[in-house]
Amino acid sequence: MHTSQFAKWVTAAVFCLSGALTALPAMAADIEKNVPAAQKLDNATCQTCHDVKKSKIEMSGPDGKKHSLHAIGSDKYGKSVHAKMECVACHTDIVDSGPHQRSTVKAPDCAQCHEALWDEAKKAGTVGDKPRLETVVKNIEAYRKSFHALPDKDQPTQAKATCTQCHDTHSFNVPADKKSPQYAAWRKEVPALCGTCHDEQLETFTSSVHGKELLDKSNAKAPSCISCHTTHEITNTSLVSFKLLITDACGNCHKDRLASYSDTYHGQVTSLGYGETAKCFNCHGSHGILPASDPKSKVHPDNRLKTCQECHDGKKRALATAGFVSFAPHANSHDFAKYPQMWIATKFMVALLIGVFAFFWLHSGLWYFRELKHRKEREAFPHIHVGDLPPDEKYFRRFATGWRIAHLAFALITMTLVLTGTAALFSHTTWAPVVARALGGAQGLALIHRVAAALFVGIFVIHFIYMMQNLLRDKSFRWFGPDSLVPNWKDASDMVGMFKWFLDKGPKPRFDRWTYYEKFDYWAVFWGVAIIGGSGLMLAIPNITATYLPGWVFNVATVIHGEEAFLAAVFLFTVHFFNNHFRPDKLPPPDIVMFTGLQPLEEFRREHPAQYKRLVDSGELEKYLEDAPSAPMTLGSKILGLTLLAIGLTLLVLVTIGFLGGSH
Repeated sequence: MHTSQFAKWVTAAVFCLSGALTALPAMAADIEKNVPAAQKLDNATCQTCHDVKKSKIEMSGPDGKKHSLHAIGSDKYGKSVHAKMECVACHTDIVDSGPHQRSTVKAPDCAQCHEALWDEAKKAGTVGDKPRLETVVKNIEAYRKSFHALPDKDQPTQAKATCTQCHDTHSFNVPADKKSPQYAAWRKEVPALCGTCHDEQLETFTSSVHGKELLDKSNAKAPSCISCHTTHEITNTSLVSFKLLITDACGNCHKDRLASYSDTYHGQVTSLGYGETAKCFNCHGSHGILPASDPKSKVHPDNRLKTCQECHDGKKRALATAGFVSFAPHANSHDFAKYPQMWIATKFMVALLIGVFAFFWLHSGLWYFRELKHRKEREAFPHIHVGDLPPDEKYFRRFATGWRIAHLAFALITMTLVLTGTAALFSHTTWAPVVARALGGAQGLALIHRVAAALFVGIFVIHFIYMMQNLLRDKSFRWFGPDSLVPNWKDASDMVGMFKWFLDKGPKPRFDRWTYYEKFDYWAVFWGVAIIGGSGLMLAIPNITATYLPGWVFNVATVIHGEEAFLAAVFLFTVHFFNNHFRPDKLPPPDIVMFTGLQPLEEFRREHPAQYKRLVDSGELEKYLEDAPSAPMTLGSKILGLTLLAIGLTLLVLVTIGFLGGSH
């Protein structure tokens, strides 16, 4: 080949290559112009395949079923809460617009995405600007602890329910304003959504009073699935926490019903935080709640006994008997037409409480200022302290050993009854559940209360039999005499005279062996055993009570038992404590005569002058005189007295908190 010819070929090749290189940028520009979506992957690009209006696209899922890969139209996505986000913000593993192989495409992790955004917000200090994101993160945390997050029985590798099963992936938009029409419309759709998995419950709910109210009447305030089960804290319905939650959920709408239910023993145990007693759904049902007038309703009169026997089944609890049917779990004290027995019982107890407290608190107040005035004027003798007495000072034997033991036993048992009883009565307070937990829960509380009640009645019966035997054997005993605890006309005269003395209108009455206020304390125990004990016994054995009596007696017994116990507790820890320990002539407390049985002779002469004179005139005084109690006995009695006073005043504070805290 000639050299000149080879040079021509080389020149031609270089010319062609340079021309191609010059044209390359223009070709690249044409390619980008023709396929911009392949590089940007914006929402419009994704919609070219995944729009519902396009041809059908399916892929096999983990369950072996075909699943549509269509999203939604851009119009619906544009109204969703994620409208401003690009598809690839969630589908981060999709990097091109070509066909996506299943092995390279994973379902987006909603939780991971939202938690990452929340972490970024915390680092940037913009948490306050993202309240809805904070709500979402809290919901995620709640979901992970929920029943839905547990492994599915059929597919253990998957959860029972995932975010996307409840929240439509692309059109999700729960209205933030719960008062808006949009939120009401969303609530109406919830049952159908839950029903995709819980179809039987949906069918039952649809025919219930709640379902008709929500679905047929479009009442947005009517309960939906999430009203009882919540949205993300879905839990096992057998858990105590869920049972308590349901009661509160029902009470959100039925406030008056919750208040009346809370006053029953069922409600008190519930307020303490325990699930042993009947809740709303035990009586009314859960998804299929019907009006009481409906023959199919669980609380219809024809079905009520059967409903009660679901819990009072004769196994764990005594079998419910006929009277259970007429028990009114929602009885109140202000509707005379519907609940006349409750109205009468409540009004009687209120009048009794006001009358007793008004009289005795006035009595104590006047007494305090009268004695205080006397002490200042040095007209009254100061209280004699055992430690200040000379060695030869004599003491009067006022109480025998049996009286002292009975008094101590009654004091300890009564305080136990007050603590356990008021923990139930004031179950709505913060202290009552603490006491219940410390004493073994609701069952432990009930057991201790009933054992204490049995001991109280037992000691009372023993005392009564002992006293009656002695009195009937004593031929010289006079039932209305000075040594008798039976009230007489002198007591009435002494009471009037005491008020005159309070007001400086006369001398202080000369009391004999028993004063009128001591007799009141004594006979109050008889009243308490009859009223508190009787009503408590009816409540403790409901199956026997309901065999012979109508169910409304439970309502009345509950009122009387609680109110009378409240009266007894407050009276003991105010009036009784004042009369015996906190009067100016008794300070400083405690008065230990009830523990030692001995009273300084001078104090006895001042407090019971009529008895003192009788014994002196008859020459019998000497046989009642003894030496001062020993130092250990005195110290032990003071410690015991102060301990009981401290316990009593603590109980008084707890009862006061419960009373001022109102009812449920």
